[in-house]
Amino acid sequence: MREYNFAFLDENSKRTIRRALLKAVAIPGYQVPFGSRELPIGRGWGTGGIQITLSIIGKKDLLKVIDQGSDDSVNAVSIRRFVTACTGVETTTDSEKATLIQTRHRIPEIPLRNDQILVLQVPLPEPLRMVEPMESVTKRMHEEMDYAPMWLALYENIVRIGEIELGADYPVMVENRYIMMPSPIPRFDNPKLNMSPSLYLFGAGREKKIYAIPPFTDVKSLCFEDYPFRVEDMSGRTCHICGAEGVFMDEFFNSQTGERMYQCSDSGFCEKRRGKAV
Repeated sequence: MREYNFAFLDENSKRTIRRALLKAVAIPGYQVPFGSRELPIGRGWGTGGIQITLSIIGKKDLLKVIDQGSDDSVNAVSIRRFVTACTGVETTTDSEKATLIQTRHRIPEIPLRNDQILVLQVPLPEPLRMVEPMESVTKRMHEEMDYAPMWLALYENIVRIGEIELGADYPVMVENRYIMMPSPIPRFDNPKLNMSPSLYLFGAGREKKIYAIPPFTDVKSLCFEDYPFRVEDMSGRTCHICGAEGVFMDEFFNSQTGERMYQCSDSGFCEKRRGKAV
């Protein structure tokens, strides 16, 4: 059996990624270029986030991996097996016990602590891509803080349909300086980024960008005074498994009864409420 370096990546690659992370933490919301490495996982499976996790994970860490809130999806299970195979670290489904959380499309329902790190997988890190296709131009726009086209795009959205229709990847302003893409998390999770005690790290492997939100950073979702930011309305919805309310729910229909049902998107949170957390 072939033996690999701890956390798969060679030490020089991990040092290079950690240097990029330090710069990203020092300049919240700024996209730091990095030399994305090859992994035995197809691009699009979150290679940027995985490289960050492999670069900062230690033997004493307790790892949690989730995909769209689930601990048991194909993506989450495959990444968990890969990381544990090359590190030997222990894993958990309990977000309160984990020291390092790798996630795609969701932030855990239970508030994070200052001693935890959340790594998000990012498919498209550039928030200005919707208004400008050229990378050289978007870099200049960030440098000059020229975000008028973004505001115009949001205004046109309101004019056409009466509200800002973005359901995920809702752009945010970080420390009143950089507009940032929070990864495809639902709008419901955007408020969790503001003044959070936890460190958030974002990695886009295909786009070769890393950025971060340090603890207790001001993060505001873009909106207008007369059209304030709002999250998805989960009022009146109850998880049919654990009975939770006020959390982000997945909706589905019972084919046998034709009844509309709801279930916690965060499977670890739902499991813990039922008293079955590992």
